[in-house]
Amino acid sequence: MLRNRGRRRVVIGCGGLAVGVLLLLAGGLYLLQRAYNGEVKRVTGALPTGAGRPSDSGRGENWLLIGSDRRADIPSMGARADTIMLVHLSGRGDRVSLISIPRDGWVAVAGHGTTKINAAFAYGGPSLLIRTVEQLTRVRIDHYAALDFSGFVKMTDALGGVDVTITKDTFDPMHDRRWKAGHQHLDGKEALDFVRQRWNLPNGDLDRIKRQQAFMHALAEKALDTRNPLKIDRFIRAVTGSVTVDDSVTAGTLRGLAHRLLKTSLMEYLTTPVAKPAERDGQSVVLLDDDGVRALFTVVREDRVGDYVSRNGAANSVDAVR
Repeated sequence: MLRNRGRRRVVIGCGGLAVGVLLLLAGGLYLLQRAYNGEVKRVTGALPTGAGRPSDSGRGENWLLIGSDRRADIPSMGARADTIMLVHLSGRGDRVSLISIPRDGWVAVAGHGTTKINAAFAYGGPSLLIRTVEQLTRVRIDHYAALDFSGFVKMTDALGGVDVTITKDTFDPMHDRRWKAGHQHLDGKEALDFVRQRWNLPNGDLDRIKRQQAFMHALAEKALDTRNPLKIDRFIRAVTGSVTVDDSVTAGTLRGLAHRLLKTSLMEYLTTPVAKPAERDGQSVVLLDDDGVRALFTVVREDRVGDYVSRNGAANSVDAVR
């Protein structure tokens, strides 16, 4: 379970679920120009309109990235925002800061009272989720991108699998899978189970976030090391076929983003400060640290994330995970 030690704690890792995928997607589009642009899905109305949104500070650029899981093992369940991340690209172009927001974070959702933040996506799609994140952070979202978790299978298999290291034997009752401690080579289906597990992990969904980061780190390394053009083509097609962006994102936007990411000297990963786990309305939730949230997202708006990390940072290795 989460402890008080989680307060105001910044997590910096080597991976990152959606931003890693976006980097690979954008990098592929940058290198291959417009070859795969037509395969990227776009959704209209993702960005909210009207009054009440934070003003544009003009300091950097902010993307909301989500991992959406439409589960075949639970047919009645629709798409959920299982992974929610705010990514800030600094105005100076020297760093990219990915900030994970716990999906069970207990927040205000317009028209629905106080509930889990991922419920906003179920209630009103990307527009309501973006409004909710903006209300929480007071950071204006410039663009939206979503990754379909089912794409993990094709992406992983396209590269011939990926390698991760697990620290302890773990049983996942949801998928009836036993993970042995040590080095593991994952095919696509195993990778999907690996990033989905939260049952029997000491810190539940926060440990699952670390698994997702470890997987993406391994996937990125494998993709960047691949020289086989057929594998590269299959991989990029798997990525582009699994990503949805808002309709203001053009091929030029992606090429510009790729150029920026590939030149960035620092990519850091943080977690929205949390206070403690709790129970509300008969469900397990995560209470956020209000002061910590305010402090973190103030420096995002002011484009001073580096100062915050220097004061509060704590490394999160994804070389070996629970």
